[in-house]
Amino acid sequence: MNNRPGPRSTPVIRPFTPAEWPAWVELDQEAFVEDTWTERTDRFEALMEFDRTLGAFDGDRMIGSAAGYSLSMTVPGGPRPVCGVTAVSVAPDHRRRGILTALMRRQLDDLREGGEAVAVLYAAEAGIYRRFGYGRAADAVTFDIPKRGAALLPNAPADPSLRLHVVRPAAVRDELVKLFDAVRPGRPGLYARTPARWDHVLADEEPRRQGYTTLRCVLAEDDAGVRGYALFRFRPGVTAHDLPDGELSLRELFAMDPAAYALLWRHLLERDLCAVVRASSRPVDDPIIHLLADPRLLTPGLMDELWVRLVDVGRALPDRAYSAPVDVVIEVTDPFCPWNEGRWRLSADGSGAVCARTGDPADLRLPVDALGAAYLGGRSLGEYQTAGLLEESRPGAVRALSAALSWPVRPWGGLVF
Repeated sequence: MNNRPGPRSTPVIRPFTPAEWPAWVELDQEAFVEDTWTERTDRFEALMEFDRTLGAFDGDRMIGSAAGYSLSMTVPGGPRPVCGVTAVSVAPDHRRRGILTALMRRQLDDLREGGEAVAVLYAAEAGIYRRFGYGRAADAVTFDIPKRGAALLPNAPADPSLRLHVVRPAAVRDELVKLFDAVRPGRPGLYARTPARWDHVLADEEPRRQGYTTLRCVLAEDDAGVRGYALFRFRPGVTAHDLPDGELSLRELFAMDPAAYALLWRHLLERDLCAVVRASSRPVDDPIIHLLADPRLLTPGLMDELWVRLVDVGRALPDRAYSAPVDVVIEVTDPFCPWNEGRWRLSADGSGAVCARTGDPADLRLPVDALGAAYLGGRSLGEYQTAGLLEESRPGAVRALSAALSWPVRPWGGLVF
């Protein structure tokens, strides 16, 4: 294949096929400046829905891509179908030519014609997707907890019927799946995992470890079954004076109840030969924030997690639950998807919600990315008002809509797709 750049031309955008998978792998490695290995690309290929892929082609060369997963994601009110946007890339020698914009344009047009009303993604670079109408809907926090001095509160939940069981993850896969499926409906952002995605979660080949041990698992269980699990790796180490200096890297921790959750954390914080526990990409309302006796030991680092795009405002807003009654006229600005622009009356209460076009005066005016940011219930529109990014015409409208959109559990996807 001739990969030398030719004269600029309008790329052809079309789905790519399984036969073109090697071309996508080559594009992905160059765009993200990383090497990969066969097992990883095979797992990714097993996840791909090729009828939902898009490739941008310059002649016979793939120079850009975008794809979508058919996900069932928890939103306020329960699981809903969303499009999980993935595999977005542009060849480095074809940047600044509008290829990404063309891919996003085609993908959103396709979704409008017959797809989900909501699209979600993880952003490799946070500054990219707002211009396509995505809003920062969920954040994640990483904790580096030094073991010395770390302990849970004396009154942290406990249940004497619970016991710990250290086991290899593959041996208890069915139990992990069952536990995750039980807790998933309780947090917006969590999405159903197919068997192929569980293959990814439990993958344990050498390149995946990056200097850590094989994947470990600890269960919290009683006579009735598993009530929680933690997946983690360990990187051994010692100081110059032969003191333990290892790092425990927590990959996942889910639990059915507070007692199981606390027991798992006690185990992690009490592991021998460990100087620090690193918990990557945890929800911003993770209970450990309140259970650790000295919260200053958490040393959190915050970053964006899920980004949400309302593809169809009229379908998306009624398709979730609301925490308070609301009746408000919203004027939406959406230059990238102009079919969403204009005034919408949202009326919601405990029995459901209706969102329809209206000619009534607007109570507030806001960009579509602000609605996306608030959609999962974790971002107050008051933040956008304070930043001067929305306009309120009727006093109290922002407060009323923010209260209705809010949700007691903060959104978090937990696993990059």
